[in-house]
Amino acid sequence: MSLRGWAAAILLMLAPLCACRRPAPIPRSSRTASRLLGYTIQAGAFAKVENAARLSERLKGEGLEATYFAAKDGLFKVRFGDFPSRETARRRADTLLAKGVIETYYLVAPETQAAARRSVTGDGALREELVRTAENYLGLPYLWGGSSAETGFDCSGLTMSVYRLNGLSLPRSSRDQFQGGSAVGREELQKGDLLFFATGGSGRVNHVGLYIGDGKFIHAPRSGQNIRRDSLENPVLSKQFLGARSYL
Repeated sequence: MSLRGWAAAILLMLAPLCACRRPAPIPRSSRTASRLLGYTIQAGAFAKVENAARLSERLKGEGLEATYFAAKDGLFKVRFGDFPSRETARRRADTLLAKGVIETYYLVAPETQAAARRSVTGDGALREELVRTAENYLGLPYLWGGSSAETGFDCSGLTMSVYRLNGLSLPRSSRDQFQGGSAVGREELQKGDLLFFATGGSGRVNHVGLYIGDGKFIHAPRSGQNIRRDSLENPVLSKQFLGARSYL
């Protein structure tokens, strides 16, 4: 056999091996879905939102992701942590009790969260619950801590909190939230999707809000302002809009 013939034969033998080594495409679901939270801990009952925000910050100092929210009884409470089992969550809560960080607590089981009930209630029900949760923050002051407005660390506290209160995990900063999920066209937006903006002429993602339908979204504009609704039809915001992501 000629040299050219041997080369052709070798390439034919290697072709199946090369094909086997080609990485398989990542399933869409694994790129878009937000991770379900485990057991969380709820503590505090404050008349003033500032006190709930203060407890949240103290818990973050303990290495725990924490968020405050307005409960149905009108008080502000704090939910934190992400534990694989009830016993693990209880041990951590008891440690915090002993240190005086919290006074009382109860454990929130993952199966009670809207995200865990999604297979029964459907995707639409979860999206509606995300909107209702975001609406509970309307009018509250912007109190999420963060490293700087440049990283988008603060405004993303709202979107992260809304997802966490429904049993879903999100990345912490707006830039990381923009890097994850699945890109969604403006005409395909659904309730609960995240909208990203470049404010202040930066040209880079530094702001995020949660879409609530009809071209509107809820966001934490900046320190000193209350959480509010806005419209994508707003000329300034429309110009700053960079894109949307879905984690559902």
